[in-house]
Amino acid sequence: MTSRKLDDFMSAHKIEEVECLIPDMAGVARGKIIPAGKFLSGMGTRGLRMPEEIFILTVTGRYVAGPATTDAASTDIYLKPDETSMRMVPWYNEPTAQVICDCHYLNDEPVDISPRHALKRVLELYAERGWKPVIAPELEFYLVARSADPDYPLEPPVGQSGRKEAGGQAYGIDAVNEFEPIVEDIYDYCEPHRIDIGTLSHESGPAQLEINFEHGDPLELADQVFLFKRAVRQAALKHNVYATFMAKPHESEPGNAMHIHQSVVDAKTGKNVFASRSGKETKLFMNHIGGLQRYMGAAMPFLAPNVNSYRRLVPYTDAPTNVHWARDNRTVSLRVPNADAPAMRVENRVPGADCNPYLAIAATLACGYLGMVEKLKPSTPVEGSAYRYAHTLPLNMEEALSKLNYTKPLKQVFGERFVAAYQEVKEYEMVQYRKVISSWEREHLLLNV
Repeated sequence: MTSRKLDDFMSAHKIEEVECLIPDMAGVARGKIIPAGKFLSGMGTRGLRMPEEIFILTVTGRYVAGPATTDAASTDIYLKPDETSMRMVPWYNEPTAQVICDCHYLNDEPVDISPRHALKRVLELYAERGWKPVIAPELEFYLVARSADPDYPLEPPVGQSGRKEAGGQAYGIDAVNEFEPIVEDIYDYCEPHRIDIGTLSHESGPAQLEINFEHGDPLELADQVFLFKRAVRQAALKHNVYATFMAKPHESEPGNAMHIHQSVVDAKTGKNVFASRSGKETKLFMNHIGGLQRYMGAAMPFLAPNVNSYRRLVPYTDAPTNVHWARDNRTVSLRVPNADAPAMRVENRVPGADCNPYLAIAATLACGYLGMVEKLKPSTPVEGSAYRYAHTLPLNMEEALSKLNYTKPLKQVFGERFVAAYQEVKEYEMVQYRKVISSWEREHLLLNV
């Protein structure tokens, strides 16, 4: 969409306001709401300004100041709307548009601590080799009853039958239909968002749903996931229900994942470089898996970005615990589905639904890229359950950040300053988390120790 077409879009839809959206480190939508006229005039004059410190906000809404981010608090940046991302916002009464923005310094250089820019960096590395990655996310979420008390365990909402779902109803058609009004609004919201979703199914937890996205360009899919999360929350709120993408919202139920299917095609021919003409797995495919195995632990801060994320990664819950790979096996981190040559791919089952989609996609592609460039060989594929092997993924955020800090190739792919800023944000969040006294501590320690 050119600037002229953008102007025509605004006029045709009688847009009154524009939401300029910026995904921060946690994937939270930040930015500004601007009257339509000021938005159009600001685009051509670098008038859409924000402080760079928007990228050093924690998930708690606090700013961080550290060696890598001290200059961010005083640096002005300007927003450059990605005109291809302009969409209508369907849940407002007044005609409102939203657009995802890239951020630039006043010298026109891109802001290097922007998550969207981090994904673009990785895609540029692929392009330099003549490769083009293709991905397809699968995103899980729970519907939960509204509650104002953060100490109270979450509960499933009441469905159309007037009852709460007592347990998981994996792939249950009637279980999905319990929430048909919400599901219909999700689809209705996705249409003006141009979110290309495929199938919807009920997952293993109570009121847990999964949406599969059609495969496509990684940046476009990251944008779609970013917008989809917001749309789902709004659709649920319309029916007095919460939708949550927390990795582990229920203590005794499976967590929420964002599985990422990925392949790589030749940029000129469009041929899948993971498969030979006869349909066999190529050396590049094996190298890609080898890179995922080698660098997955260091990439965990992007795939499991919150203290809650690591509660999901436990055995026998459809979540991985190590970096093994296998063919058509859902107990491993890296699953190779049965597919013909054009669809040859690997599914990364480690990322949680709570991740920033830009960073999770960037991280999994970065690991595979390093494997292809360094010609890394994978281990022997697992036969049977991978849960019989040791838990080798990081057990917590501290361990994950330490691995990232000592993995220079991955830091170079993302950019040293970006990684340092991200680490400072996550370390601050961990400090805040450690201050909280949990209900478990009050229950078992108050009168017993």
